Amino acid sequence: MSFVHFNLIKKIFSAFLLLGFLFFASCDSARIFEQNQEIPESGWAQSNVVKFDVDIKDPATAAHFYVNVRNADGYPYGNVFLFIKTVFPSGKFSSDTLECVLADENGKWLGTGVGDLYDNQIPFKRNVRFPQAGTYHFEIEQGMRMENVPLILDVGLRIEKAE
Repeated sequence: MSFVHFNLIKKIFSAFLLLGFLFFASCDSARIFEQNQEIPESGWAQSNVVKFDVDIKDPATAAHFYVNVRNADGYPYGNVFLFIKTVFPSGKFSSDTLECVLADENGKWLGTGVGDLYDNQIPFKRNVRFPQAGTYHFEIEQGMRMENVPLILDVGLRIEKAE
């Protein structure tokens, strides 16, 4: 199969996955926020900070935080380290480091996968209550010891109501 045909099949398959995700996500009553951002094909540069703004109306609701990571089969590591900065509506901020384990000790990819793509939803924080209503700003940057990380395709943030 030629490279052009493979890319076309990959794009069609990705479109079907996106449509299926949107259909099922619309039925997700626990979700407070979920958004993913595509990483350039050239790789995830340290200077490429992924940013999300989340409007919190009800700070009394406890929430679970997850980081979504999509990687391709050729990703050269079993994990990816992330630096996550949270800026509160008051202007105060907190910084965290999160190790996202993407493969087991035998090199088998974790998460759900179709073809050569694997989606992981990594727990970040559990049962968190927002200190106040308002807009929270989240920044995620790769924390690997290299300038450009290949084959991380998408990174996202999910916040859901704790049940």
